[in-house]
Amino acid sequence: MEYRVIKENDVFLLTEPNGDITKEHPYGLGLYTKDTRFLNKFNLKINGEKPILLSSEANENYMATILLTNPHMENEEGLTLWRESVEIERKRFINKGVLYEALKLKNYFPKAITFSITVEVEADFMDMFIVRGFQTGTVGRKTGQFVDDKQLVFMYQGADDLCRKTLISWDKQPSYVSDSGEITFKFTLEHDQEEEVVIMIQPQIGEEQNDEVVPMKKALNDLQDSYTQWESNSTKVKTDHPILQRLISRGLNDLRVLLTDVGYGRFPVAGLPWFGVPFGRDSLIAALQMLPFNPEVAKGTLKTMAVYQGKEDNPWRDEQPGKIMHEIRYGELANTGQIPFTPYYGTVDATPLFLILLTEYIKWTGDLEFFKELQSNVEAALTWIDEYGDKDGDLFVEYHQESSKGIANQGWKDSGDSIVHRNGEYAQSPIALAEVQGYVYQAKMGVALLYEAVNKVKQATILKEQANLLKEKFDEQFWMDDISFYAIALDQNKEKVGTITSNPGHVLLSQMLNEEKVEHVASMLVSDKMHSGYGIRTMGEGEAGYNPISYHNGSIWPHDNSLILLGLSKVGKQEEANKVMQGLMEAAEHFEYDRLPELFCGYSSRLGKPVKYPVACSPQAWAAATPLTFIQSLLQLFPNSITKEIHLNPCLLDTMNELSVQEISIGEGIISVTIKREGGETHVSIDENTTGYEVVSSKPENI
Repeated sequence: MEYRVIKENDVFLLTEPNGDITKEHPYGLGLYTKDTRFLNKFNLKINGEKPILLSSEANENYMATILLTNPHMENEEGLTLWRESVEIERKRFINKGVLYEALKLKNYFPKAITFSITVEVEADFMDMFIVRGFQTGTVGRKTGQFVDDKQLVFMYQGADDLCRKTLISWDKQPSYVSDSGEITFKFTLEHDQEEEVVIMIQPQIGEEQNDEVVPMKKALNDLQDSYTQWESNSTKVKTDHPILQRLISRGLNDLRVLLTDVGYGRFPVAGLPWFGVPFGRDSLIAALQMLPFNPEVAKGTLKTMAVYQGKEDNPWRDEQPGKIMHEIRYGELANTGQIPFTPYYGTVDATPLFLILLTEYIKWTGDLEFFKELQSNVEAALTWIDEYGDKDGDLFVEYHQESSKGIANQGWKDSGDSIVHRNGEYAQSPIALAEVQGYVYQAKMGVALLYEAVNKVKQATILKEQANLLKEKFDEQFWMDDISFYAIALDQNKEKVGTITSNPGHVLLSQMLNEEKVEHVASMLVSDKMHSGYGIRTMGEGEAGYNPISYHNGSIWPHDNSLILLGLSKVGKQEEANKVMQGLMEAAEHFEYDRLPELFCGYSSRLGKPVKYPVACSPQAWAAATPLTFIQSLLQLFPNSITKEIHLNPCLLDTMNELSVQEISIGEGIISVTIKREGGETHVSIDENTTGYEVVSSKPENI
């Protein structure tokens, strides 16, 4: 399904390429905020007929421009409007909770013409889970409409006792407005004359009055200024590699549109169209990927996750004290307790990832005061890992679904069929995932470093001892001698789930593997079995569960590759990391706007181009942030503000000769680096270093 989506903060608009919202469309088109659809119909007509689409652009994410024209129109009395006489431009964006749509009409007919433009609107206030067909439930009712010559208002009283309204206004006197949702404007234009009308649509929840709607020009200027500021505050990259240059620009722009603030600082939501809310795992990983470009996003992400950290033992929500949430929803079904997403905690990896992001953020920024601010959250997360994550005391963190409407598989591969034995049987929970053990090791080693920095030596020593015990036991229990690789998981019987997958690749980043095992893991990941030519598959070709068009069992996920390639760089396997980057860049050229999608199919690159996955989200935060990890990988950049060191060992891809990375924020300063290849030799220049830290070129050891 081809669609257009724009977003700002927690409001997004999903339409057909022509800009319309068609009622009862199978993809759930609409204007949404807080998991409620505030428009389920938004159609444009000229003289009562549907215009012809000429072009549809949404490459800026925050603004869409759609060009249309009229069909040929005659009646029994003769010609009413010659074909292609009127150019219709729909330009729309969202700012401060308001959707603005400017309709610009231009007459190309040789003489003056008169015609009407009708906007058809309707609001059903349906919960997103019902729209998507996931749930049914007790809901409220529409309570009527209000209409005059200045506005049209649809009203709804929810089962959660919240009043919801869709307020529609305009800046030109209409010729007709019906309470059923038809707004008609009449135009008489001379040849080459153009005229514009602006429609403003404002969702409202509760009885509080929304801010006054500002004029469209000011709203657009404010929005564009925020993007300019985002670019100014982010690391700058310039390279002679055109694909990489486009990917970096696209990634930064996509990430800006995915930023949301629910009151505790900006963080990346998971993706559009359906996951524009806080997600533990997705938001944390995307913020981690963004650290070399904008570390402040990590702070907003961590604050948001800390606020929603689990407080009680609640099986309905798979919640336990100290656990970091999986996902929160704000719609009618969630507010009335008909679904457990208030928030829902069914994720096994978000809690250690919370600790990893915190420790990495402080390594980049030196903000130990923030660590002190979150110490109670850190201690609660560590307690959850040891007491709830590891209920049987075998040192491994495991998951098991308790909620009747929860998620069965609670790692990042959360499909019901994603954890499968070599014989094709699905593993039964409790399940201990390989990458989660790596996350726990990395989290404990990282927090230990922070404890040492604030003179909590005893706590640091305990965490290091626990991490080293986990390292030993992981190698004993997960390693498979017959194929020289790690199992994806241990099942409820502590049996290895021996299918070859990408999951153990994440453990490289934790630095939990010895050098001999690193060699085997790296070789397998870039072998023909695992690497399609475009990226590392989620499951190896030929495995019992392998399917190149499955969601998690043979597809290629850019974010999965990004964590692996960062790990490869960190353990000194840069040649393998470069192969992964090169494949993803070649794939990106085949996707719209050079945008890496959430995932794509795992077919070999010998087919000539990557095969799209039919319902991948785009833009998706951790896919958008994947190209940013290419820069960190190429620089082999791993700072440590605690030890006042910057580990830096830059290199170039074979297909590039220049890379300039300017104004990387580390500590209280910046560092800028340029790498050039001239005459077969590579030269590295530190253009600026105001951090006061020592630049070290050796491989980092547990930093």
